[in-house]
Amino acid sequence: MSRDLLETIRYEMVMRDKIGEILKEGPKTVPEVAEILGEPVYEVMYWMMAMRKYGMIEETEEITEEGYYKYKLAKGRK
Repeated sequence: MSRDLLETIRYEMVMRDKIGEILKEGPKTVPEVAEILGEPVYEVMYWMMAMRKYGMIEETEEITEEGYYKYKLAKGRK
């Protein structure tokens, strides 16, 4: 059962901190973060793209064989 969009958006505030903690360990792809969190890839994609839009994370130059970028905390973020 999937959550509705409004609930997903509200949950973003909580997930932002969790994603940041995961990326402190090193760059990860969206599917890798989703697996660690136990959340659907499409929801983690939504949260991470919002974080990217607001300069919280940035993609690395590394692309996996599956075509996914790895993301890291943006410079100046801890």
